[in-house]
Parts: sequence; C-alpha cells; structure tokens
Amino acid sequence: MIIYKEYDQQALDLQYNNRANALDHESHLQQWELVNRQTEKKYTLHKNLVYGELERESLDIFPSDLPNAKTLVFIHGGYWYKNGPFDVYLVAEAFRSYGITTVLIGYPLMPDHPMEQLVASCRKAIGWVFQNVSKHNGNPDEVYVAGHSAGGHLAAMMMATNWPQFNSTLPSNIIKGVCAISGLYNLLPVQLCYVNEILKMDPATVIRNSPVHLLPETHCPLILAVGGEETAEYKAQTRELFTVWKEKGADVEMWEIEGTHHFSVLTALLEQVSYLHLILCRLMGIS
Repeated sequence: MIIYKEYDQQALDLQYNNRANALDHESHLQQWELVNRQTEKKYTLHKNLVYGELERESLDIFPSDLPNAKTLVFIHGGYWYKNGPFDVYLVAEAFRSYGITTVLIGYPLMPDHPMEQLVASCRKAIGWVFQNVSKHNGNPDEVYVAGHSAGGHLAAMMMATNWPQFNSTLPSNIIKGVCAISGLYNLLPVQLCYVNEILKMDPATVIRNSPVHLLPETHCPLILAVGGEETAEYKAQTRELFTVWKEKGADVEMWEIEGTHHFSVLTALLEQVSYLHLILCRLMGIS
C-alpha cells in the first residue's frame, strides 16, 4: 500500500533510516567520538551553561582566545530524541584555527517534550547567546547558526522566527547566517515512517513545525547542504525548502556535497579543503 509519494511503508522507512543507507556509518561515529573527546581536552571549555529551567536547557562553549570573535552556534542531530552538545564538539575543532567562539546547544528531547518545546528552547538559547556570549569572547552582532539532521531542521526553525515577537529585547537580525546540513523541513513523511513510533507527532504538530509551511522571518543568508549520496527523500526535503523559501524571497543556496552521505557530510567539516567547510567559512566571512 502506498503511504507517501510512491513509497509503501517499507520503502518510506528505508528512506529515513540513515544507518541502513550508510554502511560505513559506524566508522564515522567512532571518528566523531575520538575528535569530540580530544577537542574536549585540548581547548578551554565552559560546560553546562544554563539558559533555561528545563532539563537539557544548557549549552557548552569553546571560547575564542580573542575578544569580540565571530560566533558559530551549532545544533546537534539525533532525530530529536537523542544525543547532546558533547556529540558535536568536533565542530569546535573544525573551526578553531579561525579564532571563532563555538557554542553547542542542548535542548529537551522528544517524546518527553513536544516538538514545540524543542524549538522554543533553541530560540531561548539563541537569545541567551546574544545577551551573554561577549563574556565568552564572542561578538553578539556576529552570530551564525548551523545544524545537522534534526539540528538542520531546528536551525531552519530559528530562521523562521520573528525574534522581537519571541522576545521583545532581541533584534530581528539576531542571526547573520544559517547553514542547515541534511535537515528535515517537511515533517509529514517523518510522521508517516517508523521514526514517529518514538516521536509521537500528530498532524497539527507536523504543520506547525515544518519550515516548508512557514515564512523565513529572519532575513539572512541561508545555505542548505545535503550529501550527494543521501536518500532521495533527504535530497527532496532540501530541494523543497530551497524552492519554497526562494519563492518567498529568502537569500538561499542549495548544495549537494558530492561523495558524502548522512554521516560523512558532517565528518567533512573537519577537512579544511572540503566543500562544506569552505561554504561555511564563506557564510561566516572567515578564511
């Protein structure tokens, strides 16, 4: 029986099973863990800085050695129900040589908390960064946001935010650029596949939290990146948001990163000559 587009249940589940579609995923996860723990030991790290009252409403910061540095806020993936900031310390390693401050956001996880809470927590974290990052050598007027997988979705949701409406003390241009990597921007097929057995999303949640149904309220450059070897659905997710937001006037680019899948595309950030690394450098104006 057809469930979504041309997919029956088994085929749709496979489209969103990233590990099944990347046979060497374990080697990348092991490399991430190695780099994460090395990075944790090598550099100054301010851990578990609380930005809200809920469990997991905290973030970790690798401050620049220089004051007033550009700041990269990164949102981890894990299908919204697992992982944390400590799983993406590799991002700090990737951009350490440019003298930036790196912030890794933690947020409450599903299904204990609804998707709306995850989005609200990330927004709260961005507000906290704007108001406090100068204490960690970051420049509040040079804040960039990126995320991978579920974090790519949440990064896009940050761009779909009217910041003064969310918090009257925040400027509308709080974010200067966004890079969403292998994200999920239409939650309908996610609701229809095996992942929702954990997430428990209903149709109303899908509509409210799908960037393709929202306006790009934050007017800054957006880069949508996806691995060239990812599934047709992940590519379609990226293409749909690019098309919809381009038509709504967003300054958006789409890039397929050749030779990478859902895991290796993030590993590529560690390689200064990789296309994704260079794209993010261009977004942040660093070299």
